[in-house]
Amino acid sequence: MKRILNTLYITNPDIYLSLDGENVIISENREVINRIPLHNLQEIVSFGQNGATPALMGKCASEGISLTFMDRNGRFLCRMQGEINGNVLLRRQQYRIADNSEDSLKIARNMIAGKIYNSIGLMNRTARDHELRIDSKQFSDKTDMLCNSLKNCVTVAGKDSLRGIEGEAASVYFSVFDDMIFQQKDDFVFSGRNKRPPKDNVNALLSFSYSLAANMCCSALEAVGLDPYVGVMHTDRPGRCSLALDLVEEFRAVMCDRFVLTLINKKMVTGKDFEKRENGSVIMSDNGRRTFLTAWQERKKKEIRHPFLDEKIEWGMLPYSQALLLARYIRGDIDSYPAFMWRC
Repeated sequence: MKRILNTLYITNPDIYLSLDGENVIISENREVINRIPLHNLQEIVSFGQNGATPALMGKCASEGISLTFMDRNGRFLCRMQGEINGNVLLRRQQYRIADNSEDSLKIARNMIAGKIYNSIGLMNRTARDHELRIDSKQFSDKTDMLCNSLKNCVTVAGKDSLRGIEGEAASVYFSVFDDMIFQQKDDFVFSGRNKRPPKDNVNALLSFSYSLAANMCCSALEAVGLDPYVGVMHTDRPGRCSLALDLVEEFRAVMCDRFVLTLINKKMVTGKDFEKRENGSVIMSDNGRRTFLTAWQERKKKEIRHPFLDEKIEWGMLPYSQALLLARYIRGDIDSYPAFMWRC
């Protein structure tokens, strides 16, 4: 199994990246403030209006280091990609499956089943650990509804129906998300999912974490030789990594939502870490992003035992492990795609 390396996050808008030998040079106002060996990195993610030299871009491409640019909100802008990995036969088979509604539905059903299963797991863990702080009857009723959605998505006959099940399940899940926030209720109130742009602190955290996780999925799919732009659930759209958006569904609850709840409930972030714009949008401050990314990087290093592979792997390697399993299924090495289903 591939090992996780470091991710270099650039959050200061005045930073410029360049190359010196085997090192990435970090400069601010034309003064070098740090240099980091490239062999320690698997990814560079830059937020804001930062730049990088063509020499560094070329080196990252040749070394297989992902170089991604996002805006200050964490919304994906572009990714520099070098030589395509994998063989053409794998991708040709991927395209055949994507073009076949029945074959692609088999994968999509499992991915959405994984999403719903993990949502149930997070709710059950909250009910178990905080029984006296929640409405147990409400949580029980909602998990019963999600269990019913889980059963339906396994046998659903079409993608439109699957999207309906997924949307309904997401609505049920998010209807109790605010009840899983126990601290700082004045600053962190969740009244529903909103995005592009997020309108409150909780949604700003969720959107930021989803963007990071989707970027990880995109890099993982490229690493195993799959085309991240050809999805099985999300429709094709120029510039959209549809398969990465499909894959990230499995990780929303256990990797992103749980992480966001931890940040809030342990007071690792506060209301002071957010900025509200004139258009009503909310973004994290520079300090808030640094706190988030430091904790995110530490989270990625924690180990779990993968339920299907039965191996200990870091959380940060989950997108890669699932991308690898998806590639194996497409090649015909396994009978079905095993979605990530985690018991919280």
